[in-house]
Amino acid sequence: MDHLAGTLAAAVGVFTGTNVDDLVVLTVLFLSSRAIGRPARWQIWAGQYAGIALLVAASALAALGLSIVADRWVGLLGLIPLGLGVRGLVRALRAHAAGDDTAATVASGLVSVAGVTIANGADNISVYTPLFRTIGLSSSLVTVAVFALLVAVWCLAGSWLRAKRKVVSAVHGAFSGYGGRPRRRKSSRGSFLIRRMVAAILV
Repeated sequence: MDHLAGTLAAAVGVFTGTNVDDLVVLTVLFLSSRAIGRPARWQIWAGQYAGIALLVAASALAALGLSIVADRWVGLLGLIPLGLGVRGLVRALRAHAAGDDTAATVASGLVSVAGVTIANGADNISVYTPLFRTIGLSSSLVTVAVFALLVAVWCLAGSWLRAKRKVVSAVHGAFSGYGGRPRRRKSSRGSFLIRRMVAAILV
């Protein structure tokens, strides 16, 4: 029983820690659905499930491939998110130097929602892979079941957040500027939007 409770707690912690930014994406998608009718609500739900499922499947396959690798080398997967972070920093610096302030693109259908989910969570593979590699088959199945439940929770939360006026204002402000101030650079827009949404929820 203690082992199951530990597995459940770990699964919740891993999913939450790797998908906080995905909650922002879902909120924006639900806002778009309400404002212009695209993507449809069912497309957001189905696309989110499809995207997460593909990420989990890729992680599981990678974990199987690592079964022939010594445990002491598995930790090197931690270099993957580090490399992605460095690449993102370089791109952000280049975009800042070029004055790039391209507007964000909102997905318009099931496939594009799944694509956004995968692109936004691609670095999660470097977290899920060693997890599945070390916890075993039964715990992995429990973890996947928890992930499936939490995807629904995330979708419900995104749908609920899009109905809050202050969250709508936060999203609008993140993409159009506040009080005539210059718009935020694309590289900082995500973290800025998260801070604004948290503040809107707590107030």
